[in-house]
Amino acid sequence: MELRQQIQKDLHDAMKNQEESRISILRLLWDAIIKKEKEKRMNFKNDIGENIDEKSQITEQELLQIISSLVKRAKDATIQFKQGNRNDLAKKEEEEVIILQEYLPEQLKEDEIRKLVGVAIKETNANSMKDIGKVMESLMPKIQGRADGKIIAKMVKEILS
Repeated sequence: MELRQQIQKDLHDAMKNQEESRISILRLLWDAIIKKEKEKRMNFKNDIGENIDEKSQITEQELLQIISSLVKRAKDATIQFKQGNRNDLAKKEEEEVIILQEYLPEQLKEDEIRKLVGVAIKETNANSMKDIGKVMESLMPKIQGRADGKIIAKMVKEILS
C-alpha cells in the first residue's frame, strides 16, 4: 500500500477507535500533505487540457520530506518545552514524534551513514569544507527520512576537516 493511502487509512481507523491524540497528529500530517498538493496544483494552473490532479499528487520522496520536517519540528519543540519546564507539552510532542516516525523508513545506523557520506564525498570529489553543499546535495535524496540532517552534516564536516 502506498504511504499516502496508509496514512489516510490510519487516520480513518483512529477516528473509528476514537484515539484523540493519534487523530490530532494524523490530521496535522494530512493537512501538510493537502497543502503541498495545493501548492503543486497552483504551479499547473495554467496547463489547460492536462490532468492537473495527477500532476499535483505528491511523490513518496516529497511525502517523506513532509514527515521528516514534522518530526524535526516536534523534536525541537520537545527540547524547548523541557527547557521551559513544560513537561506536559513536551510529552505531547514526544508522542507526535513516535507516531510520525512510524511512517518513516527504518533509520540508518551511524556506520551506514558514514559509508554513504564517504561515497558521496568520492562522487563529488569533495576535498575541503567549501564542498559541504555539494556533498549534502548528493547525499540527501539517498537518505531522506532515514537519518537526521544535522547528524549527516556533522559527519560530513568531520570527514572533510
